[in-house]
Amino acid sequence: MGTKTSDIVVVLEVAQKRSFASALNWPGWCRSGRTPEAALEVLAAYAERYARVAVAAGLKLPAVRGVESFSVVEEVAGNATTAFGAPSIAASLEVQPVTAKDANRAATVLSAAWTVLEAVVASAPAQLRKGPRGGGRDRDAMYDHVLGAEQMYAAKIGVRVRQPSGDDRAAITSMHAAVLAVVRADRTGNRARDGGWAPRYCARRLAWHALDHAWEMQDRS
Repeated sequence: MGTKTSDIVVVLEVAQKRSFASALNWPGWCRSGRTPEAALEVLAAYAERYARVAVAAGLKLPAVRGVESFSVVEEVAGNATTAFGAPSIAASLEVQPVTAKDANRAATVLSAAWTVLEAVVASAPAQLRKGPRGGGRDRDAMYDHVLGAEQMYAAKIGVRVRQPSGDDRAAITSMHAAVLAVVRADRTGNRARDGGWAPRYCARRLAWHALDHAWEMQDRS
């Protein structure tokens, strides 16, 4: 797939039956499709929803006029996690040195994604509509799932905490603050030891997971 000139830099993560398109400068703006082309189309379709995150971060999302608004700078091979339904491979740009300004921006956008999730949780009904096959978590169970994943993701960048409960605002704030401090402090892009993650990839994965479930919660409210 050829690249296009755009301010919206995208990496594609491609597995056999699922692909993810992720806007690297906008953590959490990441959608999947059966093919790379389909993932890009869904990414464009979600620009309006993601704009709420940009506003919460004090930023303005560039205008999106379809997939031609994206510049695909890298395609990485996915793995079993990709096929299962999560973006799991760091882009080369995420493991390179970064300026203090860019590191702070990544942390700011991640924080904004959490702000959006919290607002959705506060406004969603406790019981959500069931999925097409009659399944799906309700609001509190979904939020607990997000917090459990965040606790595991945080450990990948050296932040080791217990999973906070959904009603423990102090513990949630403390966990988020510790993660944001690591993302802001990262300058090298190096992965942590023992199979850890690059902090900017961790920010992207955390923001994606928070927003994926925030949007699911909205759709099923």
